[in-house]
Amino acid sequence: MRHTLYLKFIIGYVIFGLFSFLAVSLFVPRITREYVINQRAQSLYSEASLIADTYAKGLYSSRTSLETVTLQLDSLSVYMDADIRIISPDGIIILDTASSDPDTAVVIPNFDPSSGGSSYYLVGNFFGSFDEEVLSVICPIITKYRTKGYVTIHISMGEIEAQCNSLLNISYITLIIMFLLSLIILIFFTILVYIPLRKITKGAESFADGNYHYEVNVDSRDEMGYLAAALNYMSGKIADSEDDQKKFIANVSHDFRSPLTSIKGYLEAMLDGTIPPEMHEKYLGIVLNETERLTKLTNGLLALNNLNTKGMHLDITDFDINDTVRKVAETFEGTCRKKSIAIELVLTGEELYVHADKGRIEQIIYNLTDNAVKFSNHDSVIKIETTEKKNKIYVSVKDNGIGIPPEDISMIFNRFYKSDASRGKDKKGTGLGLSIVKEILNAHSENINVISTPGEGSEFIFSLQPSDPDEI
Repeated sequence: MRHTLYLKFIIGYVIFGLFSFLAVSLFVPRITREYVINQRAQSLYSEASLIADTYAKGLYSSRTSLETVTLQLDSLSVYMDADIRIISPDGIIILDTASSDPDTAVVIPNFDPSSGGSSYYLVGNFFGSFDEEVLSVICPIITKYRTKGYVTIHISMGEIEAQCNSLLNISYITLIIMFLLSLIILIFFTILVYIPLRKITKGAESFADGNYHYEVNVDSRDEMGYLAAALNYMSGKIADSEDDQKKFIANVSHDFRSPLTSIKGYLEAMLDGTIPPEMHEKYLGIVLNETERLTKLTNGLLALNNLNTKGMHLDITDFDINDTVRKVAETFEGTCRKKSIAIELVLTGEELYVHADKGRIEQIIYNLTDNAVKFSNHDSVIKIETTEKKNKIYVSVKDNGIGIPPEDISMIFNRFYKSDASRGKDKKGTGLGLSIVKEILNAHSENINVISTPGEGSEFIFSLQPSDPDEI
């Protein structure tokens, strides 16, 4: 059985409640009892002190008769619901408000006012003089610096226990109310955390099963909503990647099948005599061109796979970008001469150093120039320019060719992509050249932009990091 986070939270909540009740049951009764006893003892001692300083002193100084003191203390005893006594130092009860026979002398055996130590109250049967447990306070009666006797006040511990129970009931009721109110936390957890988390978990399970079109619907602006949005975004990207993979396989299959079909067809025609021997040289040349196309396609795929690997190795050096542009332009002299195309170089300074992988950058310039020559019209000019702006070096390759439709610009760097306008001119192209350019620049953390107008031409501009003058 799988233990869910919600179940664990419920178990934790119940355990918290049980421990709370256990703590209250073990510690609160003792604390409450001690608190009530201390409060009542303080109150009784204050009364005993007052009696010792007034009635009891008057009794021992003969200013007040025993009958008068007894009458006053009887009234006070009824008011306090307590037993008030005046006891001599040797334990003889001189006055007892609870006694029905005041003339009979009663002696408390083993009476010791100091038995309580530093405490001014005692809990017990007060040296055996009560049949039940009582709370007793003892206050000395001092006259002329001598202790003449003691005033003691006694209340039943049953009354104390009843008061303690009342306070404990309030504590238990308060704890229950707090426990029930804390259910609000559980409700909020369920609504704000558990339910969205379940939706996210279900979405993750759907994505794991390949259902990338499942949408995690969590409408909140907190971390849960952000996580759901991130999952939806991730699934969308995976779905797009899966679609791109299918398109990639379809494009690779198409681009491999076409030349293979041509090669197979021409070879079979030569073998069965459909193509006469005197025409073999011509068609073998076509077969050779198709094999070169397959080789170019394979090399492009291998290059793109290596470039797309994260952490691709770059041989970063400082080199003259102007010199690289000149060398690339020279390689296209023959091709440009056939189409009457001129390459115009507009370079900043004699030397312009950049900090990059020279071989990769040369490949970028070659691919862009190759596309420019391929799609330029006869008797046109291709312009390659280097400029320096805001601590960046920019290289531009501009042609006066067929241009790129606006709807195709965002896709020209995709693998195997060819716009409809370019298919008529790019018979041998693989659709990988611009993808390779993009991957190389990504590895350099640089950018490339395209400006194009259909029928007028295109301009590709990419950036490079300039060299540090102190390191050249």
